[in-house]
Order: sequence, then C-alpha cells, then structure tokens
Amino acid sequence: MDAPTAGRSARALELLHSLSYFVPETQDALVEAGLSGRAPYFAGRAAPLGVVGPGVVAATFYNFNRELIEPLIPEAWSIVSPQQIIDIRYRTVGEAYERLLGPDVLGSRDMSEAAELASIAAQAIPGGDGRPLYSAYAEVDWPAAPHLVFWHSLTLLREHRGDGHVAALQTADLNGIQALITHTATGLGFEKEFARKRRGWSTEQWSDAVSTLVDREILDENGGLTEHGKDLRTLVEDITDDLALAPWASLGEDGAARLVELATPWRTSLLEQNVFPDGVFGPAVKQ
Repeated sequence: MDAPTAGRSARALELLHSLSYFVPETQDALVEAGLSGRAPYFAGRAAPLGVVGPGVVAATFYNFNRELIEPLIPEAWSIVSPQQIIDIRYRTVGEAYERLLGPDVLGSRDMSEAAELASIAAQAIPGGDGRPLYSAYAEVDWPAAPHLVFWHSLTLLREHRGDGHVAALQTADLNGIQALITHTATGLGFEKEFARKRRGWSTEQWSDAVSTLVDREILDENGGLTEHGKDLRTLVEDITDDLALAPWASLGEDGAARLVELATPWRTSLLEQNVFPDGVFGPAVKQ
C-alpha cells in the first residue's frame, strides 16, 4: 500500500462520512434540541472537543472565518451539552443511513464486512499527537450497529486525515482562507461562491486573500493556479497522503480495495438521491 492509493481510498469514501452534515434527520433533531442557523454544523462536529470557544473551532476546522463562528460558539453549549449532541448525531446518522440505503443494506453481510474493514483501519491509527479532532472523536464510545461502526470508523479516518491536512497546509504557509481559495482553484473541492459564503468570508476578505496569492505567484491574474500553485497544492496533498497512510497500510491494498468496492454502490446511491446541495462540490468530487 502506497500513500497515493491510500489517499484515493479515503477520498472515495468521503461522502459516506460527510452526509452527516446534510441529512435532515440530524439537522432537524439538533434544531429541535434548540440550536439554530449554522450552529448544528459547528456544534455538531465540534461536540467531542467539549465546551470549547470559537477560537478552537476555527483553528481545528481551519478554513472558516472566526467571525462566522463567534455568534454560535460557545452559546450552543448552554443550549445543548456536547454529550447530548453526540448522542443525537449518532442516532440520527443511523436513521439517515436506514432511509437512504434501506434496511436490507444495513443488515447485509456487505455492511458487516465494510464495518469490519473500516474499523480495522481506524483502530490502526497510530496515535493522536497533533491531531485534535481525531483525538476528540477517538474518545467517543464505539457504537454497536454495523452501519454506525462503519460511519464512526470513517469519521475517525476523516478527522485523522483532516488534522494531517492542516499540518500540510501550515507547512505550505497557507492560512485558512488561502487554503480554501487554492483548493477551489483545483476544481476538486467546493465551488468558489459556495465556498466563500458557506465559510463566512466577505468579498473583500476573499479579494484580499486572492491578491496575496497572486503576489506569491500561487494564483495568476485570472484566479487560476500557476505552475507554482499547482506544485504547492500537489505537495500539500502528497504530505496529507503520507501522514494518513498508516491506517490504510494496516488493510493493505487488497483490504482497502475491497472496502471501496463494498461502499461504492452506497456512495452512488447518495449521489442519485441528491443528498448534497448543488454547489457543494466541484465536478471531480462527484465523479
């Protein structure tokens, strides 16, 4: 197993983790519990960190404007405790999986096998040094149902990889907004306007960051990546893949390929059911 193969495996499974931020089951339950606006996302994802402030959330999520978070965190914790939010998320993700994939899939041998393979990878993560979001989720109790074991494992793998990605971006001297801009310029992530608005950046802040990236010869005058910019983004992804290799290496190429094979029809089903809003991802992610 090499790092690029591990990276492709992780990306192939990404949507089966991130559905948790878009399904109505989770959103509606958190709103019913008292959260509003964007608080279900920020408090939902950050809940395993405990009662933290906006600076911690902005730092660990990395490419959000802290000004977007400050009205929501820490107020959310006075409405619903982190543990209550964790309980709600795991329950409602299970409900969403059942609605979207059906009880036959959830009770299938394929799901049990996928859960076992994903958990082998997640439990092989070597440690939490420098990985705050992963470390927080690693302290959440493992669920029992196979489909939730599958989702929890993907969550651990996702946050472990994400923490490493932040380290890679820091190595490349790209702050949060610069990381977001250069990622959208690759065509692999969020579409530009969706990214800017959803991450809370003003047009002025975005324009200023673009100007800085042009001055650094990372972007050209049209907002596209220069050759240097492409090389820098490639370096970031290579470092990210390297830092996330260990759990996938525990599966080996055959195990990782089997996990992706099992999960691909489920991923396809999510896309066919339009789980993700238009503009969330660039075209390459949905292929």
